[in-house]
Amino acid sequence: MKYALFIDESGDHGLTTLNTDFPVFLLCGVLISFPDYQDLNKRMVELKTGIWGEKKVILHSRDIRKCEKEFSVLFDLGVKANFYKNINEIISNTSYTIIASAINKKLYIQKYGTLSDDVYELALSFMIERAVFFLDDIPEKNKELHIVIERRGKKEDKKLEEHFQRLLARGTGYVSADRLKAYNLQITFKLKLDNINGLQLADLIAYPIARHVIDKNRANPSFDILEPKFYKKNGKTYGLKIHP
Repeated sequence: MKYALFIDESGDHGLTTLNTDFPVFLLCGVLISFPDYQDLNKRMVELKTGIWGEKKVILHSRDIRKCEKEFSVLFDLGVKANFYKNINEIISNTSYTIIASAINKKLYIQKYGTLSDDVYELALSFMIERAVFFLDDIPEKNKELHIVIERRGKKEDKKLEEHFQRLLARGTGYVSADRLKAYNLQITFKLKLDNINGLQLADLIAYPIARHVIDKNRANPSFDILEPKFYKKNGKTYGLKIHP
């Protein structure tokens, strides 16, 4: 069985500046089998065509929250209610697992300094480890894992590809290189314009998770919908890694 891990980010991964209102960098992953992705894709297309009349609309969390660009239609309260009803139904009733990794930048800088490791690469390593742990417990043979990430730029993508190749060669702190290779681990970079619905779902759910990390006591109904989807084992949530 083939699985995909669609990854998007929330927050700034740089360490030279710190936004005190959003002091977290988070990578959010949607881990899903290929058959379940076909179902997700179908539901997302139905949502888009139902509201916009075509499937080319790209769901983007920030534009949705601000009702900008194509999402100005959400100023109509009836359309907005219908959109959120349908997107929440997709989030709740589609089969997938959330694996996210957050870096508390303030604590990270205090502990390691501003010239330490790339937090994007660090967060990705954590996510790959958790994805492997999750897949290890699925009683199937010949499992494969393909990672899909939105392009950020030639320089950034090249740097991340090099980090990924180092992981394949050396493994991580908890997963050996042989275990990674056993899943035929691959990484692919896609443009936002490629309109990948798995990446759009990751984008939609990343922001409320980051908000939960920043202040778990603040009312966050979007996170409450997501909470059952996190990777859990033995009563513990392994699908949200917060560092340090």
